[in-house]
Formats: sequence, C-alpha cells, structure tokens
Amino acid sequence: MDRVRGGAAGLAAVVGLVGATAGCAGGGAAADDRGGDVSETVRSAADAVLRSGSAGTVRTGMEMAAGGTRVTIHGRGTYDFRAARGQLRLLLPTGPTGRQEHRPMVEVFAPGALFMKNRGAGVPADKWVRIETAALKDGNLVTGGATDPMAAVELLRGARDVRYVGKEGGLRHYRGVADLPGAARVASAEQRGALGAAAKGFSTKEVPFDAYLDERGRVSKVRHRFGFMNGGKDVAVASTTSLEAFGRPVRVVLPPAKDIYAGKIRQ
Repeated sequence: MDRVRGGAAGLAAVVGLVGATAGCAGGGAAADDRGGDVSETVRSAADAVLRSGSAGTVRTGMEMAAGGTRVTIHGRGTYDFRAARGQLRLLLPTGPTGRQEHRPMVEVFAPGALFMKNRGAGVPADKWVRIETAALKDGNLVTGGATDPMAAVELLRGARDVRYVGKEGGLRHYRGVADLPGAARVASAEQRGALGAAAKGFSTKEVPFDAYLDERGRVSKVRHRFGFMNGGKDVAVASTTSLEAFGRPVRVVLPPAKDIYAGKIRQ
C-alpha cells in the first residue's frame, strides 16, 4: 500500500531539532465479534470519544525514520474534547552522549492553532510560538512532533477497507486505511480546516491505521503511519495516540497574547 506523501514542510522544525541530537475492502461488509459493521464501528469511534468530553491522560509517541536514522518523541498530557483544547509535554530524543540536551517542549492545541513553548530556533525560553494549523501542509498531523489527539480521532471518520483483527487486552483491534478527503468532509468544525489542509498537502490520500476501541466504542489507542518527502529525503512517521481516564475534568489554558513570540524564527 502506498504511503502518504506530501509537503509537510513544517515538520522540518522538529526533524531539524531531532537531527541535532543524533481484510475486507469496500463498503464495510465485514463484522466483528459482536456482528457489527466494522467500518461503521470505527467511523463512529470519533463521536464516542467526543461524547466522553475529555481524556484525563493522553500519551503520544512519534517515531520518525529518515536516512537510516530513527528517533522517537514521547508526550503526555490531557485533552478537553468539548473545547477542542489539549496540552502535551514532549520529551525530545537525547543527544549523542545519551544525555537530554533539550528542554521538554510544551504544546497547547486549540481550534485552528498550535502553541509551542521551548521550541528553540531562536525563540526565547519564556515565549510561545503560535502556528495556524490550516496553513500547514500536513494540518499538524506530524509537524509538532505529536499528532493533535482530536485530529488523530477525527481521521477515523474516513475509515475504509477495515477488518477486525481480534480482541487484545479487553480492546477490539481494527485495521484499515483512513481516507483524508473523506475524513475532512465529515470532520467536526474544529478539525475541518486542518484535515482539509492535510488532504490537499499530501499527494497520497490514504493513511494506514490500527485502532483499539473499548467496550463503549471509544478510541483507547490509535496508530497512524505517514510517509512523505522532506528535504529530498523519504521520511516515515508512525504516530501513536493513547487516551485514558475519559470524562475526568481537565483544564487547558491558552497562552496569553503578551507571551506569544513575534520575532524571527531560525529554520
């Protein structure tokens, strides 16, 4: 299966930082162990997550491989699905000596925007960078070193060619591909712009995924596999998002305007 290829030029910021440290097809006729239409079950998982209101614990992992080098960025935080806001603290890869040479990067997700602190590239340590996600060629599916958890869930609205793999650790495992334009057309208003940008920016519109749903049909874990050209190199990215503690109260505060950096960012 072809991998997703596209511009995703914004990923260069994270890749550059990392470098310094160095089935059944078609209409969903298949059924799962409960007799349900597997494609519709996966497509409905986004609504099940949104109805939960929040995830008190979010874990992310992004593995990137380019030119024989493989790096991983881990994140942990919370997400308010009602407000479409979340926050993650990302641990960047260690340097050549095995020591952590970069401060953890903090990201705040909001409708249409990504805020990043400790981004480097000439940005003062106490300042945030604000990025319009709809202006990114990948819609922030990979740019920030972590896929926006809401976008990760909303991508499943475009699920097709889904098959039921089996039950694993109490979760139902489904495998298929997400159609980017299809997901963008039916995404929630908060994610429509970002997924629409990704649908235009990637030349291949299919994103392979593995989704693990709980008994209520909510996404407990989803893994997407992206691939694109960046700086003349073939970059493979596997992004994993795990959601726990559904419904737990969370509070996500957007950075104040006075703390947003307006200066020049090194590339």
